[in-house]
Amino acid sequence: MDKNSIAGFVLIGVIFFGFTWYQSNQYKKQRAYQQQLDSIARVEYALQAAQDSLAAAQRRASGDTVTARNAQPEKYRDSLLISSSKADAGYVTLANDKLEIVFTTRGAQPYSARLNDYRAYDSTDLYLVKPGYSDYNIAVFAGENINTRDMVFQVAEKTDSSVTMRLPFSNGGYLEQKFFLRRGSYMVGNELSFVDMGELVPRKINSFDIDWNVIIPRLEKGYSNEKQYSKLDYYFSGEKKPEQIGRGGRNGSESIVSKVKWFAFQQQFFSAIMTAGEEFSSADFSLKFFEENDPERNLMMCSARVQSELRHDPDGTVTIPYEFYFGPNHYRTLKSYDLHYDKIIPLGGSVIGLISRYVIIPTFNFLGKFIDSYGLIILILTVLIKLVISPLTLKSYKSSAKMNVIKPEIDKLNEKYPKQEDALKKQQAMMALYQRAGISPMGGCLPMLLQLPVLYAMFRFFPASIELRQQGFLWADDLSAYDSILDLPFKIPLYGDHVSLFALLMAVSMFLYSKMTSSQMSNDPNMAGMKFMSVWLMPVMMLFICNNLSSGLSYYYLLSNLFTMLQTWVVRRFLIDEKKIHAQLAATEGKPLPKSKWQQRLEEAQKMQQQALKEQQKRRR
Repeated sequence: MDKNSIAGFVLIGVIFFGFTWYQSNQYKKQRAYQQQLDSIARVEYALQAAQDSLAAAQRRASGDTVTARNAQPEKYRDSLLISSSKADAGYVTLANDKLEIVFTTRGAQPYSARLNDYRAYDSTDLYLVKPGYSDYNIAVFAGENINTRDMVFQVAEKTDSSVTMRLPFSNGGYLEQKFFLRRGSYMVGNELSFVDMGELVPRKINSFDIDWNVIIPRLEKGYSNEKQYSKLDYYFSGEKKPEQIGRGGRNGSESIVSKVKWFAFQQQFFSAIMTAGEEFSSADFSLKFFEENDPERNLMMCSARVQSELRHDPDGTVTIPYEFYFGPNHYRTLKSYDLHYDKIIPLGGSVIGLISRYVIIPTFNFLGKFIDSYGLIILILTVLIKLVISPLTLKSYKSSAKMNVIKPEIDKLNEKYPKQEDALKKQQAMMALYQRAGISPMGGCLPMLLQLPVLYAMFRFFPASIELRQQGFLWADDLSAYDSILDLPFKIPLYGDHVSLFALLMAVSMFLYSKMTSSQMSNDPNMAGMKFMSVWLMPVMMLFICNNLSSGLSYYYLLSNLFTMLQTWVVRRFLIDEKKIHAQLAATEGKPLPKSKWQQRLEEAQKMQQQALKEQQKRRR
């Protein structure tokens, strides 16, 4: 076989494999696209069903009983169920010092939930669930398909802390819902009981469905920030943290075929959580955000359909416990329930989360016991953090200061080795210069890198910290939201429709610090891009990023930059002796220095490069 035949077969093989790869790639793309369409369809279907249920609930709540009755004439066979479906709904209130929750007898379900210790941004009462914006339904087969949202329960017992409602059946059995509000708690206990219903519920029926649809209102100043930190969470027993839907303000849905312990409709600072006494056997969740210009100022539509096991007892009576949490996303409060609720607060991953949970939050809470101003607390916290990490930063600042002293020597090396092929020689000369001046090449970088986890932990902590919510400082009326000194009549893409002074001052401080440190950068043309990015691009980027974020975060970064500038100035002014460094350079000039392993590797690489260049020149000749 000649070379042309071999080349032909190879070419055919390449084309064949290329076509196969292309077809496979197109199939994967088409499949992913179809899955996306299916997911969107599931979300739209679930949310439309939830909206229909809420609309019907709101019609019933508004007194449109004629429409409600005509919409479902004689839907049930049981005479008592028919009477219950046509009865007028009533309302029962349970309250303590933390929470006021109103129940409606139609469906024996939560009707509204108001938090006593908090206010919405416009200073009105904070309703985590607005009246009529929740639809809770139990769907079970008891001789016929029953939906409790259609039925008006009878109030069997009412105390200051509990209410019991019952839905009677003609055979003498009844469905019972008991709710009790613990003193000083945001937790509402719930016991669902099937009493004397053994004859109605066939033994082959071993489960029932619970649907809960809630529209969560907007409660904060900035829509984008509130949307960014709102989501739907669900938790599997034994896991370290819950799963999430809608993170970053995205619509989404999920079908779960395994057991789920609890799920949470989570607004930025408050959550409505439902927990099973044992576990839900399966679940379907969906989440959709409203537009910013929604006339009713709603934030998101949350929908959950979960399935619970129904175990049959010989006497026909079964009680199944649940719990509802209507309260703040306060770390210590959520953690006190020992159900991993605290993991819904976005404090970061393993390392970042540890810093937030065991350093920042305890320090913040401790200072809050003695200081009322959270602006001062952030100031003290910044100083404490700077002091703790000062052993790391001091070495970095000294290294930077020494680099500033030897900058003229670095510029001379750049002039001596201007060509690209002399890069290794220049690097080797640089390393020798650093060694003569007593500078560690990693001395300036490594300590700064070790600070990044702390900076990122603060980035995660401030927008999620309910302690800062509605806490004013200087011109900022809410440290958890953006501050504004000027509202613009138009919206700038990525920037917003306002001017945040804290974000602006933070960007200016970053610019000044970059100018301060850029003086130590060499005049090498290759460094021009890095210098431009450090001095101009990064401050502008941070200005755009922080303009819509928590003003407390921008304030912290501003303080951090100012203290860093102060520390740099102190090091340069008092801790670095320029004359001593110049004398050290003069004393070691021309003298052999012990070579580090890094220098030895550089020399070996240089020799290999020179050998390769010589071989190339020989081939050309």
